[in-house]
Amino acid sequence: MTAYTALALQVAARAVTDRADLAAAVGRVAERVGGSKAWLGPALRLVVLPEYVLTGFPAGQGPAEWREKAALDVDGPEYRALAAIAADNDVFLCVNAYERDEHFPGLYFQACVILSPAGEAVLRYRRLHSLFTPTPYDVWERYLDRYGLDGVLPIARTEIGNLAALASEEILVPELARALALRGAEVFCNPTSEAYSPALTPKAVARRARAVENLAFVVSANTAGLSGIAIPGDSVNGGSEVIDHEGRALAQAGPGETLVAAAELDLAALRRVRRRPGMANLPSRVKTALWAQEYAAHDVERPADLDTAPDRGFHVARQREVIERLHGRG
Repeated sequence: MTAYTALALQVAARAVTDRADLAAAVGRVAERVGGSKAWLGPALRLVVLPEYVLTGFPAGQGPAEWREKAALDVDGPEYRALAAIAADNDVFLCVNAYERDEHFPGLYFQACVILSPAGEAVLRYRRLHSLFTPTPYDVWERYLDRYGLDGVLPIARTEIGNLAALASEEILVPELARALALRGAEVFCNPTSEAYSPALTPKAVARRARAVENLAFVVSANTAGLSGIAIPGDSVNGGSEVIDHEGRALAQAGPGETLVAAAELDLAALRRVRRRPGMANLPSRVKTALWAQEYAAHDVERPADLDTAPDRGFHVARQREVIERLHGRG
């Protein structure tokens, strides 16, 4: 399959209060995905859901409480239900969720999972850059021992192309997208819940940059508002979009729950561009050995070797330490 429709499905998120809320959120996802498939037709093969779509985020709640209330189990009922949604609608479904891992029982991670039309998890990416949530880098050696680097930087090689995930603000991290592109990623799934503005925001600029510099598509789904917390709900409402490899917006959404951020991804055209010599073929011009040497010379964020998820104070203190260290180097 060299051309198909991808949808950044813009739906509302609600803050979770108990485990029953998770089931209700999955039910809403089933309705919206089913309705979108009926409207857009059989060409729809990829659906990206927003960040926080099942739970909201832990506003004022401790890590232990959030882990018990909102984090999914890898083989739990929520993922099984989401896999059924993907299978019932013959789509690859990208969902963002907090999840637990039996190998790291005191922690939880924020994950992007892609479920196939066969009902299988073909990609599980745990967010690497998060200010207040534990990441694989916080248990780095143990995580590598368990999952290897391919488990840290996964690519799903599928009939609709090579898929990868960038969680929310990770669209601002060029190194991550470049590493995934060098591993073969053609489509970046970007679940997000971010401030929307008619003007270009930093993340909107970054989506275009990541697409251009890696010759890749970006399918970015934002929330249609977030309820159940004190933050004004429509602050994160609108702006879902599909970006092509030249940084052009193929489709964009305004506020509200909507399926208008849907567009055709032409993989054959993308692959022709990637094989074509010239100035625009930026992935072929990366001096990886140079940047590996330069990056190795800088001491920035360090692995924390966590056993339990810490409170926000830990993360703030760690960032302050990094800033001071960078400032000390000039």
